[in-house]
Amino acid sequence: MDIAGSIWSFAAVAALLTLTPGLDTALILRTSLLAGRRPAWGVTLGIQLGTLVWGILTAAGLSALLAASQLAYDILRWAGAAYLIWMGLRMLLTRSGPQDAPEGQEVRFGTGFRRGLVTNLLNPKVGAFYVAMLPAFIPDEAPHALMGLLLAGVHVAEGLVWSALLIGFATLMGGFLRSAVVRRVLDRLTGVVIVGFGVRLAAVSD
Repeated sequence: MDIAGSIWSFAAVAALLTLTPGLDTALILRTSLLAGRRPAWGVTLGIQLGTLVWGILTAAGLSALLAASQLAYDILRWAGAAYLIWMGLRMLLTRSGPQDAPEGQEVRFGTGFRRGLVTNLLNPKVGAFYVAMLPAFIPDEAPHALMGLLLAGVHVAEGLVWSALLIGFATLMGGFLRSAVVRRVLDRLTGVVIVGFGVRLAAVSD
């Protein structure tokens, strides 16, 4: 397979992964609906920077070392699970009422950015995806580090486009969905989803 064919093939696989509803989608939608576009873009850019870091680590061979070390993988897995469960429980247990300030005043761009970045970097499944997939799409004649970085960049570009669509949808629906009752429901629902991802990550043994 030549370089162009590898890029298009990987783009198709990465697009399916991007469009599959998951933790990233839940975080972006929740932040956009409850806090606004700017914090949502913080989450988005944090997630995509994490994706790029995983791609670079894979191209450098470091995440392959993580995949080969069960102890290192388990440490990262448990740290990620604990972080997700903590974040989800905060959403579930935080009491909100009519007197509360809108979340947009609390969640800034930097807060969203850190949340997206940490969530992505503490998810070893992202690293496992790159370890499993990238080598299959890097031609023998291509420089591995540059090709790995290029493929990760393709994945990031797709993630940015999808995130822009999610944020645009949330903006169009914003008026109704930012009412106090809907905010509480969305917060609880997203909290359940995130705790579920954390429990699932903790329960996976390999």
